[in-house]
Amino acid sequence: QLQLVESGGGLVQPGGSLRLSCAASGFTLDYYAIGWFRQAPGKEREGVSCISSSGGTYYADSVKGRFTSSRDNAKNTVYLQMNSLKPEDTAVYYCAADRLWSACVLGRGETWGQGTQVTVSS
Repeated sequence: QLQLVESGGGLVQPGGSLRLSCAASGFTLDYYAIGWFRQAPGKEREGVSCISSSGGTYYADSVKGRFTSSRDNAKNTVYLQMNSLKPEDTAVYYCAADRLWSACVLGRGETWGQGTQVTVSS
């Protein structure tokens, strides 16, 4: 069974940092583009970042310079390092895997995780 599990969410003060993890089971992430997406209450899901199988990255303008995606294929895990967090970053964060880079950039994924809550508040 193909599965992605996110972890690392929580409550953090503005300006703080969190690192999210997206661990795969049932398949290897080596050949997949991995996207991070988020959805805040009452808002549509939005793309945050994509990382290709070769490590190329894409970031939404709203997080560029603050968020960094990386991958550790040996651990079958992708990470999202989030720095300088703002209240508007509050959302449920999801990771998704797709064999096509273009699909990731377009906000699509073949396999999705269940999400992890990130709350930025003082």
